[in-house]
Amino acid sequence: MEIDQKKPLSAIIKEVCEGWSLGNHENFALQIADATNFYITEKNRNDIKNGSILRLTTSPYQTAVQLHERIQSSSMDAKLEALKDLANASRDITFAQEFINLDGISLLTQMVESGTDFGDLLSFTLTAFVELMDHGIVSWDTFSVAFIKKIASYVNKSAMDTAVLQRSLAILESMVLNSQDLYHKVAQEITIGQLIPHLQGTDQDIQTYTIAVINALFLKAPEEKRQVSLQRAHTNVIRSPTAINDEMAHQLYVLQVLTFNLLEDRMMTKMDPQDQAQRDIIFELRRIAFDVECEPNSSGSIEKRKSMYTRDYKKLGFINHVNPAVDFTQIPPGMLALDNMLYFARHHQDAYIRIVLENSSREDKHECPFGRSSIELTKMLCEILKVGELPSENCHDFHPMFFTHDRSFEEFFCICIQLLNKTWKEMRATSEDFNKVMQVVREQIMRALTLKPNSLDQFKSRLQNLSYTEILKIRQSERMNQEDFQSRPILELREKIQPEIMELIKQQRLNRLCEGTCFRKISSRRRQDKFWYCRLSPNHKVLHYGDLEESPQGEVPHDSLQDKLPVADIKAVITGKDCPHMKEKGALKQNKEVLELAFSVLYESDEYLNFIAPDKHEYCVWTDGLNALLGKEMTSDYTKSDMDTLLSMEMKLRLLDLENIQIPEAPPPIPKEPSNYDFVYDCN
Repeated sequence: MEIDQKKPLSAIIKEVCEGWSLGNHENFALQIADATNFYITEKNRNDIKNGSILRLTTSPYQTAVQLHERIQSSSMDAKLEALKDLANASRDITFAQEFINLDGISLLTQMVESGTDFGDLLSFTLTAFVELMDHGIVSWDTFSVAFIKKIASYVNKSAMDTAVLQRSLAILESMVLNSQDLYHKVAQEITIGQLIPHLQGTDQDIQTYTIAVINALFLKAPEEKRQVSLQRAHTNVIRSPTAINDEMAHQLYVLQVLTFNLLEDRMMTKMDPQDQAQRDIIFELRRIAFDVECEPNSSGSIEKRKSMYTRDYKKLGFINHVNPAVDFTQIPPGMLALDNMLYFARHHQDAYIRIVLENSSREDKHECPFGRSSIELTKMLCEILKVGELPSENCHDFHPMFFTHDRSFEEFFCICIQLLNKTWKEMRATSEDFNKVMQVVREQIMRALTLKPNSLDQFKSRLQNLSYTEILKIRQSERMNQEDFQSRPILELREKIQPEIMELIKQQRLNRLCEGTCFRKISSRRRQDKFWYCRLSPNHKVLHYGDLEESPQGEVPHDSLQDKLPVADIKAVITGKDCPHMKEKGALKQNKEVLELAFSVLYESDEYLNFIAPDKHEYCVWTDGLNALLGKEMTSDYTKSDMDTLLSMEMKLRLLDLENIQIPEAPPPIPKEPSNYDFVYDCN
């Protein structure tokens, strides 16, 4: 059916919008849109295909032109309404492109620089600016110093509207992260010290954005300017009665990583045996331990002094007794180990002297070498805390105890070196057992850290409950729970029940897909609160999905998800770097964590439904479930883990009656036939 293009536009709109159900008139409805130069969004197009009532909106270009004019209105009320509409419309990339083409970004920056707008007017102006820049169409390098000064002034003011402050912090963070040149300009206007007061409020969103800006400045700053106190964040954020959300936890984790990365330079610096200042530190360790003054050069022969030094360095536990400076040429830990030893000797002098003298009075083979132990322990702590590694995009694993002290790493070392000495005595170790002791100490530290102690003192008390004896009990218990069934009858039984377990896992995966998952949309900005939801229909025949305004509190009903994808149309499931949305986003190519969570569903010939899972667990559930729907094997790590757990439980239940009975490796031999069968009773 052809559309009469001469018919008045208002008449066509009236016919459509009076509630006419389209039914089978999909083509007619689309022709109406084409004939009237109206724009159908992807959502409207899907509504048409689903037989819903047609909803038309003006084209992005027309909307952009109208809003461009309206936000310049002399009426404050009209201007405010226009800015509200602009803030909402700017989320759509098609509209954003049209508005930017009209030089809309320049108009917004001029409005900010003029300083005439305030309150809600300024808040919606900045919101629209953030949304437009979020699409990555315009480079951040294009903004003037006047604009940067204005945004920084909003952050530096003691009393500022919360919404304006939040948007200003978001803009500053993006500027710093996206341009080295802008970092220098922003750093001239605002310092980390000026940001700290914003942590003292009760608004967690403001605190989160503040820490995000601190992290950005920290990340871009030259090494000599990278200084920030973790303790401030603890006092004003971690100890707050408000529960810490995921975004705040991530920013605290990033701050923790960046702070510990300050140690990387010392960790990778070798000691220069010819440097007198560095050698003086070793002399200081000797002086504090043995309470001796450095002898003048004139007193005694050179050989006598060398012999005395060698003896003391041996007591201090250095590998090279003659020239202990050589011990610190290994990197890592380099000079960081010597820094830790000196800190321990000066700030925990009694404990230091006790450890050195206690070990120097033991037999040679039973002494715990303080020098060697300190070097290896420092190296271990750097590995545990991943010193030198960049922060992960999706990690929230921060430790509150590191935010309670300005010298948290050094204090951490002091606690752990005393633990090492204690464990050495409990194990009655000899020099040959050094590596075994280090393994036990590592396990003690890791187990205590998993409990997330709130302070260093709490961490220390946790270690008191993890003695060597307790570690042995834990290991034995874990071994019993992971009993290894290797005999042939057991292996045959495992093979027999394995398909049942796999079918159970498959049903669980499909049930989880039926419940659905909320996925976050990823963009070039640090984070954004844009979500979409996907779930499988109860009959396992259709995937329902659609956009959400905010993260849901529970399951989203099928009827509120406007898009559908029949399972029968799915051709393949693609993961990792092969996904089209990973190829498109260059910034994400380098992000290993995001790559590991990405997967796509290929349907029709070249259409894709792209996902980025919220975490590894959801990634495994969805890739397993989709593969199960396609009749393919479920190969994720999560499936292997579930299989091992369920199979182990099932085996133990079935073998419960055979407890304490030795199962032979091979079946017993069949006995020889008897010489006669006279013992057989003849019933007849």
